[in-house]
Amino acid sequence: MQPTTPFVTTGYFGPQYFCDREKETETLISNINGGLSTTLVAIRRIGKTGLIQHLEQKLSANLICIYADILATENTNDFLNSLATAILNSVPEKTGVGKRIWNFIKSLRPVISFDSLSGEPNVTFTVQEKESEHHIASLFAFLEQQDKRVLFAIDEFQQILNYPEKNTEAWLRTIIQQLKNVVFIFSGSQQHLMSDMFSNPARPFFRSTQFLKLDKISFEKYQSFIVTKFAEHKKNISSETAAEILRWTNRHTYFVQLLCNRVYIHAGKNISTKTWNEEALKILKEQEYVFFGYRDMLTKQQWNLLKAVASDGKVYNITSKDFMQDHKLGSPSTVNRSVNSLLKKELIFQERGIDGKQFYSVYDVLFQRWIQNL
Repeated sequence: MQPTTPFVTTGYFGPQYFCDREKETETLISNINGGLSTTLVAIRRIGKTGLIQHLEQKLSANLICIYADILATENTNDFLNSLATAILNSVPEKTGVGKRIWNFIKSLRPVISFDSLSGEPNVTFTVQEKESEHHIASLFAFLEQQDKRVLFAIDEFQQILNYPEKNTEAWLRTIIQQLKNVVFIFSGSQQHLMSDMFSNPARPFFRSTQFLKLDKISFEKYQSFIVTKFAEHKKNISSETAAEILRWTNRHTYFVQLLCNRVYIHAGKNISTKTWNEEALKILKEQEYVFFGYRDMLTKQQWNLLKAVASDGKVYNITSKDFMQDHKLGSPSTVNRSVNSLLKKELIFQERGIDGKQFYSVYDVLFQRWIQNL
């Protein structure tokens, strides 16, 4: 199945639709070959999942590749269900490995259902906490015994910190550190939590992985990718117009893909500044109902701070006298309370630039542009 445009926003359709990430892919492959697990961190929708799927496409002939997104899990039973479902979907049932996987998971007596649209199996256990831990240990022990090496990617791994059960990190680390045939990628978008989990000496996963920070795709490579993909489908876009799109979207992967996707669908053979501007305004208008909802859930102080961050784009010293006075934000304590609230709601994020300095920015680029147009 091929996508309807060369600019995909969901799923992975092959290397021809994937831009760059060559160094990151090489680093991950090197870690895997060396038996080293990796902590992969980045802001949301910058391309972590796509990178993992791209990596799996390169490695699937030599490894059993398993991917589980645990963002929706709320406890260890959900975690067990997510892992078991991911394992079951990792290889075709009719293969030798697939048969062994199916027979083993069936032996644990879950309920196995099938998605009405995709036909993919879904595993559900309803067990007590200790039994969940035992089953998870059994799943990893089973993978350890396979003839092929196993790559297990667990996305949004920081979610285990929200489980009500105590010591989830500790017992999971105890299980994982015994594995020699299974290498992990622990990815997450809440960077401060992921960093603390793997770099804090007081935490069970301390120094257990290599770190890989996923930054934005280079301007020049993304610019070339956009021009080339339009040209391959007999549509013309200049390098400067592609650069305008990259600047407007802050080079954030999802928003670049979304805007180029819309331009590709609705534009003729020649794409100009006016072309993409019209599509950008349409997207903002479509999202306006959601953005008003964001605004309505915030206090006046939080909204004013959010507007200020959106206006400046990047704020390096959010409690500086100049910044607070320019935007009439009140006292540093008021600003700090608003910052914490906006971070928790994931309306802003804190990032470190290539110069090592930390800054704050609005998470959703479309929301930022909408605020700037108010």
